[in-house]
Amino acid sequence: MRCLIKRVTIVDPASPLHRKTVDLFIQNGVLQAVDPATAPDAELLIEEEGLMLSPGWVDVGAYVGDPGLEHREDLQSLRQAAAAGGYTQVAIWPNTSPAVDSKADIGYVLNQNPVNTVALLPVGALSKGCMGTDLTEMIDMHAAGAIGFSDGLVPVQDGGLMLRAMQYVQFFDGLIFNQPLDIHVASDGQMHEGLVSTSLGLRGLPRLAEELMVYRDLELLAYTGSRLHLHGLSAAGSVEKVRAAKLQGLRVSASVPVMNLVFTDEVLSQFDSNYKVQPPLREPSDRKALIEGLKDGTIDFLYSNHVPLDPESKELEFPYADFGAIGLETAFALCRTYLGDELPLDRLIEWLAHKPRKVLGLDPVVVKEGAAADFTLFHPDREWVYSEKEIRSKSHNSPLIGKTLKGQPRAIFRGNRAWYLK
Repeated sequence: MRCLIKRVTIVDPASPLHRKTVDLFIQNGVLQAVDPATAPDAELLIEEEGLMLSPGWVDVGAYVGDPGLEHREDLQSLRQAAAAGGYTQVAIWPNTSPAVDSKADIGYVLNQNPVNTVALLPVGALSKGCMGTDLTEMIDMHAAGAIGFSDGLVPVQDGGLMLRAMQYVQFFDGLIFNQPLDIHVASDGQMHEGLVSTSLGLRGLPRLAEELMVYRDLELLAYTGSRLHLHGLSAAGSVEKVRAAKLQGLRVSASVPVMNLVFTDEVLSQFDSNYKVQPPLREPSDRKALIEGLKDGTIDFLYSNHVPLDPESKELEFPYADFGAIGLETAFALCRTYLGDELPLDRLIEWLAHKPRKVLGLDPVVVKEGAAADFTLFHPDREWVYSEKEIRSKSHNSPLIGKTLKGQPRAIFRGNRAWYLK
């Protein structure tokens, strides 16, 4: 594949080309030339006003139904949605049927990466079948290429199991993910517990349910000295606890869903189940704390929280609808549309490209001559309509359908492959 990109501005603080506008020639999976002296023979010529290029974006914790629930999302449709969202790599949860809990399951995912533009990084199940009872063979899955270990959409309720998992992965310095939620404290909760839930007559999910598990996991981390990623903070108190833990030198990282940075529980006043997500949208004070935590480094990166669901699971009365919304195709645009003044572009690229790689232990990517291609091409300000007929995901459970958004990925490049939105 030979591609020439004309007049593109580089956004990569680690690169000598940062904020320079150049021509780039990519050939055989390598950035062969910057401002080539003569026009090279290119199969793909991209020339659009206002384009920018950064290291490829990485999403963490997307849900895919393959195997078992392919009608919601399969590996290929997830790749298409990720490419349209600007992601070159996506770490995926193990909550399939059967769960990704063996080295053979890890191989099933990884074996398809060389022939696809988007690489999927499997997170191995922490417990067998993601049932929260018995530990999996994490050493075998690590050797097979698992990026980390988690029960994904199912928070680990058993403190003893979490303790043993943290001790287990110390052998190879593995990473444990957990979404903090004590389901016993949040029994049958439908949305954030507060004035809005009370006015709507819905059972709430209190901040306490999240903060208690954050506290538990951080205490276990201090006891074991292991590595922990708290995935999906939504409460101000959780941010404070992680901030204090980092000051103590604990090896903890954290992430936040894009929707929780943009919306609050007030959007649920019309009972739109597409805003029913986990972790729940909380109050303006929580939203503010999440943004501040991202800016000061308490929270390491943001993610799409992509959970595709079929109409039979989502198009129901609010209390009966499942939690989740698709987000891979709109995460960047949500940030640019609603948070452009609060999240500067250079920092946004850091949270999309650099910080996830650091947490996952992936090799860093720098835009420079001779670098292997792993890039995202985007327009930071282009307006576009999120049309239902153009959604790449198999599922359409999004509150953003029909809305005009700002900021659009245009292409991704990884290895000798490219995906271009014409």
